[in-house]
Parts: sequence; C-alpha cells; structure tokens
Amino acid sequence: MSSLSRREFGSQSLSRVSPILAGTLLPSLLTSTAWGNTRSRIRVGQIGTKHGHASGKLEALTKLNEHFEVVGIVEEDEVQRGRVQKTAAFQSCTWLTVDQLLSQPGLQLVLVETEIDQLLNMAEKCLRAGMHVHLDKPAGASMEQFQRVANVATESKRLIQLGYMFRSNPAFQFLFNAVKQGWLGEVFEIHGVISKKLASSDRADPTRYRGGSMFELGCHLIDAMVSILGKPQSVTPFNTKTMLEVDTLNDNCLAVFRYPKATASIRSSMVEIDGGRRRQMVVCGTKGTIEIVPLEPPQLTLTLDQAIGGFRKGTQNVELPKMTGRYDGDLLSLASAIRGESEYLYSLQHDLIVQECVLKASEMF
Repeated sequence: MSSLSRREFGSQSLSRVSPILAGTLLPSLLTSTAWGNTRSRIRVGQIGTKHGHASGKLEALTKLNEHFEVVGIVEEDEVQRGRVQKTAAFQSCTWLTVDQLLSQPGLQLVLVETEIDQLLNMAEKCLRAGMHVHLDKPAGASMEQFQRVANVATESKRLIQLGYMFRSNPAFQFLFNAVKQGWLGEVFEIHGVISKKLASSDRADPTRYRGGSMFELGCHLIDAMVSILGKPQSVTPFNTKTMLEVDTLNDNCLAVFRYPKATASIRSSMVEIDGGRRRQMVVCGTKGTIEIVPLEPPQLTLTLDQAIGGFRKGTQNVELPKMTGRYDGDLLSLASAIRGESEYLYSLQHDLIVQECVLKASEMF
C-alpha cells in the first residue's frame, strides 16, 4: 500500500486513493454535487427527533438532495412533534407513522434518531422491513439486544451504520491512514478528551444520560480507539458524580483501556466550561505522534522522527481539507455502499467491540 503525501491527501481521485480511505475520506471532502446527477436518489426516511443529532442529520439529507430523497419523518410524541415542527430543520417535513413510512414505495434507508432506549427497537423493526439503517449512537443500553439486531442485519443482508461523527472527519481520516501506513510506528498510547457543559435542565433526562458522560460523549472516541488498536484486554472505568446534591449523573468520567503493548485513556465530562475548545485525540507511537486539538473544526499536529510521506522530520501543522458538514461524509459513504459502488468499511464486528467497550466504560455491562 503506497503512502499518501501531503499534496495527495487533499487531492487524489477516488480511483487512486489508498483502500483504507476509499470508502470514507473522499465522500467527506466532496461537495454534494461532485458525484454528479447520474445516480438514482436513495429514498430515505427518519424515525425520531429526540436524539441530539436528529436535526443535523435531517439538514444533511436535505442538503445532499442529489443523493437522497426524504420521503417522510416520524415522531410519535405529539408534544415533541409540535415543538420541532416550528424549527427550521423540520418545517417542510411530511409527517408519517412508523408503518406509513416503512410501507413507502422504494424506501431503502431509515435514519433512527429516537431517544437512546428506543434506538434498537426501531432499528430492528426497520431491518425486518427490509431497510438499511443509520443508527445513531450509542447502540442502545443492552449488549444482548444489539447483538440480536446485528444478527438480523446479517441475515437480511442490510447495512447498519453507527452515527459516530468523527469517522469522516478529515483529521481522523489522516490519523487512521498514518497509523495504517506505519508512519507513527507501534502505537503505545492514546489519550482522548471529549467534554461539554450540560445545561441544568438536561441533567434530569433519565434515558439519554443514564450511562453518564462516557456513554453519551466518550463513545465517539472509543470508536476511534478501536479503529486504531482493536479490542482491548480490559476496561477500567473511573466515573464520578460531581453534583450529588442535585442528581446522580456520572458527569466526570475516565476509562482506561489496556492492550498488550499500549494503554488508552478516554476522558469525558459534562461540567467543563467551553469543553468543545479542549476536545482532543492524541496518538503516540514509537516513530511519531498525532495531536488533534480541537476535534471540530479539526486542527492536526504531526511529529515525526524521520521524514515520510511528504512530511518533514519534527513537529508541523497539517493543513486539512475543509469539511462540507459534520455528517456529510458518513451519509455519502453509506449511499455509495447501498448503491454497490464501494464496500462499507465498518463491520458489525467492529461496532460490537465498540459497544462492549462503551458499556463497560460506562459501568453498564
């Protein structure tokens, strides 16, 4: 596998790009019109509006209208539906029941954006109706149920895409490629931080936050960790409640993942002021280090013990391609896989390992 130089990272054509990037990097970097109008649009619907990513996913589908035809949205909670109908993202939607949506002619894909405790129930219903599924993260609270849903997807030959938003982030793409190419040598340390300040009114949500900050936010970086190092030997959580006078939310979380020759630490809190500014992913190897700080918009620093891939020895900032949107790359990658134009690169086995790690780190398994 040939290395990607600095110039090639931002400009190679899909036919020449390294296989590790082919299904994920370029879709995130292309504009919605770059794929042309020759392909039929994928008919898609969305179930749920309560997930934190729900409005952003619908906005992305609408923007990518050369690739997707949104046929309807489902929100079974009438109060919630009345609330979101007034927002820009949902004003022009066609509102349907679950059964009405799943019976739409030619429907191929459903985005499941419900509350966490309903994600897997809806995903299974959609899969059994013959649909591909974009399932927002994390994949529910039951390992056994997620395994069953994965089995249904395998048996029905349908795709499940998990909503881990950094998979198509160009900084993470660069990181994954650098590790795959051996630029960093043998990875011995990963350190990730992903935090925010949670509004007081949101702390009482019993379903979304019952697994704490590691479950809600840390899952994103656990997904990236597994992409780099695979399944850990052990997971040790250190989860803390900082506001016991108010609630029992695990809002200050740390998990340590042990590997044969490496350790990884993931931190996530819901009490950090301007936490997004300090979100980071640092990967250290025997030949170099990559630091992504912040994660959005991504800024990447590369340190090497020798020149490689068009990058010099020492520490340097890496200019990254601009993203067209947080969710665009994942959705375009999924569209390409559904059309049979490319292989979907994230296996269910990967997603099952991630989910086990997330639940153990959140003290839920």
